[in-house]
Amino acid sequence: MSTPFAQTLTERQGQRLPEWPDAVRHDDLPGLHTLAAGIDRDRAAVIAGLTLPWNSGVVEGHVNRIKMLKRQMFGRAGFALLRR
Repeated sequence: MSTPFAQTLTERQGQRLPEWPDAVRHDDLPGLHTLAAGIDRDRAAVIAGLTLPWNSGVVEGHVNRIKMLKRQMFGRAGFALLRR
């Protein structure tokens, strides 16, 4: 492999990503074949995520908080509470 995968991710070099799945397929690393296939399936989105300066971190944080509240309240809204 010409560029290590970790370096591609940490340095956000999305333009180098297409060579990584090809190198994984030629190596004898069957555990990484599924990851490489998943990256190939949505290659444009993965490259955009590694190259563009925007992210959805704030939105994901809000979604995570809402899901946490939902888990905390699961089972507490019974009929007695709804009748009040």
